[in-house]
Amino acid sequence: MLKGMVSLVTGGASGLGKATVERLAKNDGRVVILDIQGSRAQALAKSLGDNVVVSVGCVTSTSDVTKALELAKTKFGRLDTLVNCAGFAQTYQVYNFKQDRECSKDDFIKCLNVNTIGTFNTIRLAAGLLGKNKPNDDGQRGVIVNTASTIAYEGDIGQAAYAASTAAIIGMTLPIARDLASQGIRVVTIAPGTFDTPLLSYLPLKMIEFIKRMTPFPSRLGKPEEFAHLVTSIVENPMLNGEVIRLDGAQRWFPL
Repeated sequence: MLKGMVSLVTGGASGLGKATVERLAKNDGRVVILDIQGSRAQALAKSLGDNVVVSVGCVTSTSDVTKALELAKTKFGRLDTLVNCAGFAQTYQVYNFKQDRECSKDDFIKCLNVNTIGTFNTIRLAAGLLGKNKPNDDGQRGVIVNTASTIAYEGDIGQAAYAASTAAIIGMTLPIARDLASQGIRVVTIAPGTFDTPLLSYLPLKMIEFIKRMTPFPSRLGKPEEFAHLVTSIVENPMLNGEVIRLDGAQRWFPL
């Protein structure tokens, strides 16, 4: 099923997105990477061969997403799968009492724009192209896989913006799955725990070691390859729809 499949992977130049691009390409899939990190995306595409191409742009931009979809159509003839991995994370408290200063509203808005609006933007624009595919024996025309976070359920101090933005992705999963069901398009969201990606760079080493201890098994950070494995499992399982899947080694957060 993965062989020859055409996918658009947002945030595909690094982290979870990069691992997903690599897994799809190594299973003979064809991939369009949409990422603002142009040089990094181009280097990845070059390493994987002619079946991986790059469209430089931002998920919040209608024109950038449309350009990526047009590339999928002109280069590969269609789009079968959309994988939303583009994301933005930051940490700050609502009010810093030591400095007697509130957090920036713009920071909160940026998190919502990239994670929530960006995810919805790619879905709304890709749905039309997915819906034009010839249905398979199950009536399926396409698959959409989103990325949220377990922080949506158990956010800690300083994570209000990231928790809110990813909780919104979780909240819209089932309604969009129902919305697109008539066209045979499935929608599933993955809520990863703490994975070893560049998004983790804002956390101190002490916090990372604490997170490892808080993960029952395996007691370590998640590997991007494990996320990518779940993406392809979702694509290959036609009964998975409208669901949010935690991928976290049974990790649950408790206030520090």
